[in-house]
Amino acid sequence: MIHYVRCAHGGRRGHRYQWARPAVLFALIPLLSGCGLLGGLSGTNLSSPASLTVTSPVFAADVRLPHIYTCRGGVSPPLQWSGATTQTAKSFAIIVDDSQAPITPYVYWIVFDVSPATVAIGQNQLPTGAKQALNSAGNASYDPPCPVGSPHQYRFTVYALNSVIKQPNGTALRTVWSAIASHVIATGRLTARAYP
Repeated sequence: MIHYVRCAHGGRRGHRYQWARPAVLFALIPLLSGCGLLGGLSGTNLSSPASLTVTSPVFAADVRLPHIYTCRGGVSPPLQWSGATTQTAKSFAIIVDDSQAPITPYVYWIVFDVSPATVAIGQNQLPTGAKQALNSAGNASYDPPCPVGSPHQYRFTVYALNSVIKQPNGTALRTVWSAIASHVIATGRLTARAYP
């Protein structure tokens, strides 16, 4: 007997539903570390990565994400990070996802190959040389969160890597995530809530 799992996540048009066969779920196991927790490290060889401190000049941890950074404004927020590994990292990567998206994680933004000399990203800007993977909407760009029904918590995770990923702009989400997970040496996260 084949069992189906109903998956839902919030996106630009609100909650979307899909039916996934077990084979598809098993294929996603390297991508997940629990229900919708793309920010985990299940695919990495490093069991205890070092910590980065991630902050933003425009919002703090666990507070309301300003509307300009949601679908009401459509621009990506500025972020900055610090930590001992910023001196040894070969590159950085950034992933923005929805921590309340069950089963299938919804990814709003993946930035990779950020220069090791860069420790901040400006509002609606991409550092020179950085690239963007496809997000869950299928675009190589920032897909601003647009929760419906209830508030959602969004995670802005920065990864310090011991390598440059060297994939082209617009590479598939899973390909870039697997590469990130294979080279993580440190990670840090800033969370914020967005309201309908």
